[in-house]
Amino acid sequence: QVQLAESGGGLVEAGGSLRLSCVRSGRMVNIVAWGWYRQAPGKQRDLVATIDISRSTNYADSVEGRFTISRDIRGTTVYLQMNDLKPEDTAVYYCMMRSNWPAHDYWGQGIPVTVSS
Repeated sequence: QVQLAESGGGLVEAGGSLRLSCVRSGRMVNIVAWGWYRQAPGKQRDLVATIDISRSTNYADSVEGRFTISRDIRGTTVYLQMNDLKPEDTAVYYCMMRSNWPAHDYWGQGIPVTVSS
């Protein structure tokens, strides 16, 4: 079993910052990509940011320049630094880790982020 546990969410005023963390535990797997997704009420789950084994990153247009994804050297923890938060960033944020052996996407339970105006 592989478990992902997110932390760092909560309530923040517009313009503020939060840092999300996601820690992997359980059996050893070969992770090749890490990502953060979010789902606002009544909407689909959307990609926020990804980082791959070479540390190349990709961001949704809506967060480019405000959010930064990173990971630790062992690849067991992925972070999302969120700056200049806006009310439209309010959502449940999910971390994802992709393994290529075995081939599988692992997901966290999600953590709420609420940005007040």
